[in-house]
Amino acid sequence: MTSDDERFPTASFEEKFKMFAVMTDSQREAAAENVIHFCKDYCGKCPTNQGTGETARAFCSLGKSEVIQEQKGCLCGQCPISKTMSLRWDYYCTQGKALELSEAERR
Repeated sequence: MTSDDERFPTASFEEKFKMFAVMTDSQREAAAENVIHFCKDYCGKCPTNQGTGETARAFCSLGKSEVIQEQKGCLCGQCPISKTMSLRWDYYCTQGKALELSEAERR
């Protein structure tokens, strides 16, 4: 039997999301801090976010912005979080969080 740690690199977003459900609170907090760290370099510098005054980050996890209205280019595909979590969408800031986008595909 393969452990989640061994399967994680090749798992889909949906499989990885289920793996996170069994994490301890401290593990979840550490993962969230990692996401925020990367967001400074990607969400914070994204062409769509520039000049909007938006201060929120981690749209792939938290959902779309209430401030950002226009898509001007997307850095989501370059973000290490996208690769690590097998995210396959773009423009989370205007389209919504990955879980919502995944659920929409299944409908």
